[in-house]
Amino acid sequence: MILGIDHVAITVADLEEACAFYRDVLGARHVMEHAPEGKVLVRQIAAGGALFSIHQAGNGLSLVARQPTVGAADICMRWGGSIESAVALLQEHGVAIVEGPVPRRTADGAPSRSVYIRDPDGNLLELMAANPG
Repeated sequence: MILGIDHVAITVADLEEACAFYRDVLGARHVMEHAPEGKVLVRQIAAGGALFSIHQAGNGLSLVARQPTVGAADICMRWGGSIESAVALLQEHGVAIVEGPVPRRTADGAPSRSVYIRDPDGNLLELMAANPG
């Protein structure tokens, strides 16, 4: 029986740039890193209840997707405030909104609104705010 998703792995072209984006824009915090021989190959970051393993492209690790590709992720994250607060944060950081706010439904069917952005590698990120009430 599946209880939920523990973490999601994202392959990036520049580990430091990607982690800075997730930290500075989305408030992610460093959790741990895999750095054999002193070179960071994977960094885990947490944003809210989501955990991401950020993989440097070409890191040589064998336990990865068959074709780890930069910019191939499409991830929806629940936003804790209003969609307007998400838009304001994105504007404050100069992050272009690809689409939205637009009406959507959460995984459990509740009405919500979303905005879509891209991280530095082109991964599509959706910030979803459930409508109160």
